[in-house]
Parts: sequence; structure tokens; C-alpha cells
Amino acid sequence: MSAINSPVLVLNQNYQPLNVCNVRRALVLVGRGKAELVVNGRGHIQSVSELFPAPSVIRLIYMVKRPVMRRRLSRQAVFYRDGFTCQYCGKQTRQLTLDHIMPRWRHGPHSWDNIVSACIPCNHHKAGRTPREARMKLLREPGVPKPNPYYMFQHREIMEEWRPFMPWLN
Repeated sequence: MSAINSPVLVLNQNYQPLNVCNVRRALVLVGRGKAELVVNGRGHIQSVSELFPAPSVIRLIYMVKRPVMRRRLSRQAVFYRDGFTCQYCGKQTRQLTLDHIMPRWRHGPHSWDNIVSACIPCNHHKAGRTPREARMKLLREPGVPKPNPYYMFQHREIMEEWRPFMPWLN
């Protein structure tokens, strides 16, 4: 990865983690006076006429009010919610499928509370039936994941320079 595309942690005015951008975007924000450099952990970027510090962490000059977003329903999000565990037999694996508790052909909704992770054998055994009809029991009732403003950081590599600004890691 080139230095200009390296990830940079963007902090809100109150030092709360807000987002991740690349060095190029961070330099633009700092250059326009919208952000300040907090940590320079990557050395410098050389332009034709100037040397710029390559930031690892920047802080916005103004406060950004960010609404807590609800998570989009996706395969990956369901697998993370269920801890990559089959909700019928409890087997932990990366070889999972999505299972509709009330089958779609019976007009079961495609929603957080009707979808669970299932291993391939359990999904084949259940087939187009409900868990009761297939004599299977759910380990846990599915539901919408709780809103988490730091969700974007949960499944990505955290740089060492970012750790002091991430309260849930300390």
C-alpha cells in the first residue's frame, strides 16, 4: 500500500473516533484548515516543492453530530451478529449459510428477527420447514444488533497509534 493511501483515524472535535480516511484526504482536510494533525506516525510525503507530515491521526476543528445508524442487513452482518456459530447445533465455522426461521415460501420476512446463521448440514436438515416442524431448537432468538457508533472499527486492523483514542480497547 502506498503511503498516500494509508489509513488515517479521523477524530471529532471532542477526540472521539469518527471515521477512517486515507492520507491524501487527511492532508486536504489539514491544508484547508478543517482538521489538525494529532499524530504523525508515518514520516513525510514529498511533493515537488514541499515536505508534508503523513498523519496517522487527525482531529476535526468543528464538531460533527453523527446520527447512530442502524446496521444494514447483510450475510456478513448476520454472521458477525451470531459469532460465526450455527444457531441450531452451536458449531463454530466460517462455512455458514443464512436460514429463514419462517421460510420465505411461507411469506417469512427477510428481516433481522427471521434470519440466523446455520451450518450446511443443519440448513439441509431444516429445509423449507420451521424449526418446530424440523424438531430443531434455536440457541438464541435473533434480533437487530444494538446500535454501535464504533461499528466501523470492529472488523478492521487497528493501528498502534490509534489505540489511545479508542476507549473500548483500553
